[in-house]
Amino acid sequence: MSPEVRQYLVITGNYWAFTLTDGALRMLVVLHFHQLGYSPLEIALLFVFYELFGVVTNLVGGYLGARLGLNRTMNLGLLLQVVALAMLAVPATMLTVPWVMAAQALSGIAKDLNKLSAKSGIKLLVPGAHQGRLYRWVALLTGSKNTLKGVGFFLGGALLMLAGFKGAVLLMGSALVLVWLASLALLKAELGKSRAKPRFTDVLSKSRAINVLSAARLCLFGARDVWFVVALPVYLHTVFGWDFWTVGGFMALWVIGYGFIQTIAPALTGRSHGAVPGRRAIVAWAALLATVPALIAVGLMTDLPAPLILVGGLLVFGGLFAINSSLHSYLIVSHAREDGVSLDVGFYYMSNAAGRLLGTVLSGWVYQQYGLEACLWISAALVTVAALFAALLPEQKATAPA
Repeated sequence: MSPEVRQYLVITGNYWAFTLTDGALRMLVVLHFHQLGYSPLEIALLFVFYELFGVVTNLVGGYLGARLGLNRTMNLGLLLQVVALAMLAVPATMLTVPWVMAAQALSGIAKDLNKLSAKSGIKLLVPGAHQGRLYRWVALLTGSKNTLKGVGFFLGGALLMLAGFKGAVLLMGSALVLVWLASLALLKAELGKSRAKPRFTDVLSKSRAINVLSAARLCLFGARDVWFVVALPVYLHTVFGWDFWTVGGFMALWVIGYGFIQTIAPALTGRSHGAVPGRRAIVAWAALLATVPALIAVGLMTDLPAPLILVGGLLVFGGLFAINSSLHSYLIVSHAREDGVSLDVGFYYMSNAAGRLLGTVLSGWVYQQYGLEACLWISAALVTVAALFAALLPEQKATAPA
């Protein structure tokens, strides 16, 4: 096994472990505080700092990764997630909204440090001419991560029923401490450290391709989270009458399937024929995705069975969104510069976090005021804007397949 593959496995293992706790914690917070009587908007506000600090973290984290090395930023992310989980293992009387928001802020910082380090690290393990291999490795990392995030959703719902909120966060925190210790020992020192000492002003991207992809990413993830984060689980519980096991299990299976589609996206988008995707592919897949939430919204306003419309539409949306997300993840790593890769990737995922922040706030507020159909129409509009931004992306130069 080559050193590059060994490091890829260490990075992926770190990312997997972190993602499992991240998905479980999100489901724990949504279901536990809904059980306590919080409104959809109040639940959404619990995640505001999680997303807001993610915006800042990706900018600062990209700079730190280039200055200090990606191994340090990845291990710091794991440690901060342990601290965030410990903050939530306090007596129930201390779980006030400000306290939970602070814990979620730490978790948001941790998540984006970990993701930034993982995505940037892959760029450095694949030779520049091997774009096909890069696409495949990025798709595998991203898809497997989202599959485990789905498992985390199920784990969160199950742990809430079996161990309670405090017991669940204690169990996850203990497991993550072991992963952190293993990462300290195995992850290569100096990974991703820039040869030239970057200035802090370098965090603002000057590349047209990075800027266009960042704008499209903001809209894409805002389109997902505007109905998925708060509106959907609350709707399934209150309108369909599903219990927490069923809500957590269904959303877990959805994200697992979504992650699987991301993993095989290279084959679905032409990689099996020796091609790597560019501007035309990302615009076409985004345009196709934009039709799905609009059709679901129309279907919910008819006499057709609402569960069939929503569940079936969600499955189609998940498959198409997975392909779009995988294309974006590959293109940002491909367009990022070699030296100081974390600066470009950090700028891009800052936009990703901003999109999630926008979607999360809208998910609670729009659902509470206007219902799920309004969330779906906003989702369709945001994906359409993402497609328009992607149309401005410059075409890549042809490269030899791996």
